Amino acid sequence: MSEGNVAADQLRLFIERIERLEEEKKGMADDIKDVYLEAKSQGYDAKTMRTIVRLRKMEKNARDEADALLETYRSALGF
Repeated sequence: MSEGNVAADQLRLFIERIERLEEEKKGMADDIKDVYLEAKSQGYDAKTMRTIVRLRKMEKNARDEADALLETYRSALGF
């Protein structure tokens, strides 16, 4: 087998792996969407839940800094 065929086979395998992972990612995104819909049907606010999830991903010092900055902006705008 020539070097070009080996490289093409390797590239094809990478592409196929990426496609499978993208499909899995789509499935996971659909599952997450279903959980938010279920929570919403139980009376929870999905937008607020998304904010909580985003905040929990942040390190504490980054979250504290973002909170302080938000409070500074709110004070500057009078609310």
